[in-house]
Amino acid sequence: MLWTVLVLLLVSSLLLLLLFSRRSRSNREPPLDKGAIPWLGHALEFGRDAASFVTGMKKKHGDIFTVRVAGRYVTVLLDPHSFDAVLQDRGSLDFSRYAQVLMDRIFKLRLPKYNPGEEKAIMRTRLIKMTLAALNATMLANLQALLASEVAPNRTDWKRDGLFSLCYSLLFRAGFLTLFGGEQNNNGSDAGLVYKEYRTFDRLLTKMARTTLNSGEKKTAGGVRERLWRLLSLKGLSGESSPWLRQYRRHLLREGADGDAQTRAMLLQLWATQGNVGPAAFWLLAFLLTHPEAMAAVRREFGRAAQGGNRLEQQQPTPVFDSALEETLRLTAAPFITREVLQDKTLRMATGHEYRLRRGDRVCLFPLVSPQMDPEIYQEPEKFKYNRFLNSDGTPKREFYKGGQRLKYYTMPWGAGANGCVGKPFAINAIRQLVFLVVSRLDVEPCDPASGVPAMDPGRYGFGMVQPVGDLPIRYKVKSEESL
Repeated sequence: MLWTVLVLLLVSSLLLLLLFSRRSRSNREPPLDKGAIPWLGHALEFGRDAASFVTGMKKKHGDIFTVRVAGRYVTVLLDPHSFDAVLQDRGSLDFSRYAQVLMDRIFKLRLPKYNPGEEKAIMRTRLIKMTLAALNATMLANLQALLASEVAPNRTDWKRDGLFSLCYSLLFRAGFLTLFGGEQNNNGSDAGLVYKEYRTFDRLLTKMARTTLNSGEKKTAGGVRERLWRLLSLKGLSGESSPWLRQYRRHLLREGADGDAQTRAMLLQLWATQGNVGPAAFWLLAFLLTHPEAMAAVRREFGRAAQGGNRLEQQQPTPVFDSALEETLRLTAAPFITREVLQDKTLRMATGHEYRLRRGDRVCLFPLVSPQMDPEIYQEPEKFKYNRFLNSDGTPKREFYKGGQRLKYYTMPWGAGANGCVGKPFAINAIRQLVFLVVSRLDVEPCDPASGVPAMDPGRYGFGMVQPVGDLPIRYKVKSEESL
């Protein structure tokens, strides 16, 4: 009997593989590349290094093609002039379904009435005007206190650390204290414990999303999730937590989320709010430390903006810093912008060509490859040029072209359209304040003067900011009074 069941399961699996393998392209559909392995298709190459894989497919097929990835068919669109055909279609293309798949895989979270639009509305109401100003002020105070605690006790000795470790730790802990609030229950040591557990979780995040954890990693992931849930449980959150968090909890109650679901949603929000700012600040400081001209330009601007003081006003314009940050994000921000095809759809390209998309497939934009690394848009796109987003008169540069036409989307580190990041102003200010504090108050230098910027981990493509392979060892100390 057991052998019969096993044989039936094997036959069923083979039939499914054959079914997935039989798909062929009609002349109205994008080029189809199924890969050599039935069902799996190009999943291994996509997961190993999506940028190299997509770049190779672009050379082979052009700006639109469909690939098979672990049983699903994904149409990749790389013409930025045509992005609005995806971003503005809310009838045939859906964001929330794939988001719910990832929520379940990574956070074990299922919300009965998931409404991403309402969640973004909550963020918008809290991250504007006076509320944003108050959050920024609290974030700065937390950053100042945490940075002061990191320097050597006598303030004149060099302290050694990894730049990635330092940036991620500082911004994560400061952001946790600011947004998850309540110094009484979430003090500095608690923030440090949350960060320690979160880093274990973060290292496994992409494998959780792709369901490629081995047995040992599954056990580790399950254990760290449980510990983070306990740390983030509603019992451990102060009644004086941030207004954003209190409103978000009320939103979860309206969605019918029970206590366990609310706690799991807190971990989702911890990742969404803290998972990218630390890595972004690391890459920016790494580029500045290894490009002396860029560091000098940012220092001069900060000196003028602060007017010799120790504080950078929130509304003070810093176009040089802004350009350096945008250039950093162009090189290192690598999200996938994914939509589920709800019904057969005709996608009209900016060139006038039309392609049929099948119901049940997915559409994916990968802005790192195009437009961000497109040599037609950016000269020497692989190089860091701090002033790339400045005009000759020092004003912000916003005009970039491809095929002789001005681009609406020339970088997309924050997403775009209805699903763009509403926390962008808060995140940018946090990065700016940290970089200001580091370059104005500390002497910082690589331990090895010949050190370059670390390589990027290709396994992180698709999930926001990439992270480095290894770290950049640095040493730092408080600047002497004469140099302040």
